Amino acid sequence: MTLVTTPTPRPLRRDAADNRAALLAAARVVLNRDPDASLEAIAAQAGLSRRAVYGHFANRDELLHELVHIGAERVATALARVAHPDPVMRLALIASQLWRELESIRVMAVIALRGPLKPYTDDSLRPLRASVLGAIRDGQRAETIRPDIPADRLARLVEDAALAVLEESMRSVLDNADGQRLIIATVLGTVGLGWRDVEAFIAAHPDLAWKDHD
Repeated sequence: MTLVTTPTPRPLRRDAADNRAALLAAARVVLNRDPDASLEAIAAQAGLSRRAVYGHFANRDELLHELVHIGAERVATALARVAHPDPVMRLALIASQLWRELESIRVMAVIALRGPLKPYTDDSLRPLRASVLGAIRDGQRAETIRPDIPADRLARLVEDAALAVLEESMRSVLDNADGQRLIIATVLGTVGLGWRDVEAFIAAHPDLAWKDHD
């Protein structure tokens, strides 16, 4: 009997790996400025030819799919570290960290979460959604989060509220401090806090404020 072995994939040569990374980095910059940007524009930003792109990606959609997948994995990993015994504070920290992760790629983030690329982000974001849902359930049990809306529906509304802030930041000028405060306020307002309570909550937790070195 002849044994058939599957050859181990060869790692990309350093120059090829660097080129692939450069293309993905360029795509983040270019597509955040213009979601309809061409492969030529992305290649030019990376200092490569269009032909070089096809050595790594069969077409523009394949590049977008990988870019969105990598971004979603990065966001999910960063937010997986968020923990706090107070469910309201946990949600505030999630909102704060979400802004920090997405503020520089707002356009691509909205496209990835709202548009046709959404199926490519859903798997990666399941742990984050579970964390939001868990915080809401904990808060409802503790009676610090509104109980009049089912937890799973409220979790979806929280996600929509956060995305609405990203969309607003694309329409009007929001600096990082204002954007971070707005996303926290919107999320906390969605789960039942009044605006005065939100103001007091944010003021009482200076760690929720934007810091330039973050």
